Amino acid sequence: MSKFKVYVADYEYESLENEKREISKLDADFVAIQCKTEDEVISKAKDADALFVQYAPITDKVFENLKNLKVIIRYGVGVDCVDLESATKHNVYVCNVPDYSVDEVSTHAVTLILTSLRKIQLLSSNVKNGVWDYKISMPIHRMSTLTLGIAGFGRIPRQVAKKANAFGFNIIAYDPFVSEEVIKEYGASKVDFDTLIKNSDIVTIHIPLIKETLHLFNKDIFLKMKKGAYIINTSRGPLIDEKALIFALDNGIIAGAALDVCEKEPIQVDNKLKQYVNVIITPHVAWYSEEAQVDLQRKAGEEVVRVLSGDKPLNCVNIK
Repeated sequence: MSKFKVYVADYEYESLENEKREISKLDADFVAIQCKTEDEVISKAKDADALFVQYAPITDKVFENLKNLKVIIRYGVGVDCVDLESATKHNVYVCNVPDYSVDEVSTHAVTLILTSLRKIQLLSSNVKNGVWDYKISMPIHRMSTLTLGIAGFGRIPRQVAKKANAFGFNIIAYDPFVSEEVIKEYGASKVDFDTLIKNSDIVTIHIPLIKETLHLFNKDIFLKMKKGAYIINTSRGPLIDEKALIFALDNGIIAGAALDVCEKEPIQVDNKLKQYVNVIITPHVAWYSEEAQVDLQRKAGEEVVRVLSGDKPLNCVNIK
């Protein structure tokens, strides 16, 4: 009998070879399952010592029933599918992989910024429908005349700032946990949240989803934004109240949006946001490159090996 039981609660990758390769360094059984509910996790992974998770809900009920659990590894940066308070209460490490796709997500965010400002989707759609006329895109402004507001200033948004500087934007950033000196290093100026919202021609969101940030971008916030501004989200869908976003679009309060994430994923068939030519939606793909996926799965596996070998994890988000 193996010493440890390691489960993959859910995944959407074609292969788990990178994780298997790492787990083979332990005396452990490696079992891949596909769970969508807490009850499925409990019934299929009851004896787990370690759990890889992509989207499955890891609730207090799960922690109460998985008595051997020592570590959870979330495939990605955000850990909003895991009850962190309960994990800490049960002395279970919750780890993420915070650095596997910094280049990819920051590049995707900048791509959405440029595509929105240059109105590429509008122009392409019209050309395909027989309209060859640049005037439908008016007005388009030079990047150096515009202010880019970055909400949050961790690893990814720092690279957004670095890349956006090449286009000449005036960059301002909000993050209460990052010093003015660090923000300045990346060519941006530190401001408070209200100043960022009121002064930005483009707001790009890079804030974690927690109880306090759910629907942070609501009707009141949209009403404060500059007329003609754009909002970009490559972080978490529920940071934006989509009903409020639709209100802002319908009333011309903002010029458009570009979203890699939605409140409910996959996006629902009847979601009105799909109807707007000034709204770009990509399927939560900002993280992806072949290289990033390899890094994600390998690093997740390394973290499990580290913990089950008796060492402290590198990227724990709940127990210090």
